[in-house]
Amino acid sequence: MAARPFRLGLTPVFLDNDAVVLAALQKAIMRGLGMPVEMEQRRTYKEVTEMLLEGALDAAWLCGYPYLQHEDRLSVVGVPVWNGKPLYRSYLIVGQDDDATDLPDLAGGMHAFSDPDSNSGFLVTASDLALMGTRPEDFFRRFIFTYGHRNVVRAVAAGLVRSGSVDGYVWEVLREVEPALTAGTRVIRRSEWLGFPPVCCRKGAVDDPVIRRFTEVVLRFDATEEGRAALKLLRLDGMTPATPTLYDGIRRRMVIFRRAQG
Repeated sequence: MAARPFRLGLTPVFLDNDAVVLAALQKAIMRGLGMPVEMEQRRTYKEVTEMLLEGALDAAWLCGYPYLQHEDRLSVVGVPVWNGKPLYRSYLIVGQDDDATDLPDLAGGMHAFSDPDSNSGFLVTASDLALMGTRPEDFFRRFIFTYGHRNVVRAVAAGLVRSGSVDGYVWEVLREVEPALTAGTRVIRRSEWLGFPPVCCRKGAVDDPVIRRFTEVVLRFDATEEGRAALKLLRLDGMTPATPTLYDGIRRRMVIFRRAQG
């Protein structure tokens, strides 16, 4: 009887559905686990998070926001390290020729968010607006969810919306691999440094032998040829365990946002 494959869930937290990146990541995990690996992609953060909570996935690369929403039921396996730190920022972008210089200038315009459960693609801007005493539905004339950070950049660059909230890591990598796309946009605000989107498993599964091995594989990506190949494509340095305070910044923004929602 064939071994059950290890199921890893992926959200648009990174470079969408780049087949080469996915294949390299899958190969690195298969090599380390010594078993088949299935990469399960879904359009929304909510779908992937629910699949993980229900046991339809063994692990998932989530975002700090949905992780904290279910912190009582999830555990962090590892956190990507980018430019030497397990941190990233949210970027507020506009079209290259737009004269806006900061968030207040965007009042009454069209805005693109990535996903309602995304930290960089929604929560940061929503909590910034809350600190201004307003909400996205009152501040913007209209806003949309593109369900992918690359899609936010595309929407802004094409002039479909005036502005967008995007993962700074994704924008910076796109600037390297698709410079013609990011050239149509301009960053007007960068958030503080926040905990990078983590790889998670269910709390009740942390002692499962397969999950323990998966954790070892993830944390040692930089020590294997296949792992280094995947990291290179992802423009990441490696993976590290989460520190107790890593996601405090996102947690503070959740409090601000929830208070504003009443």
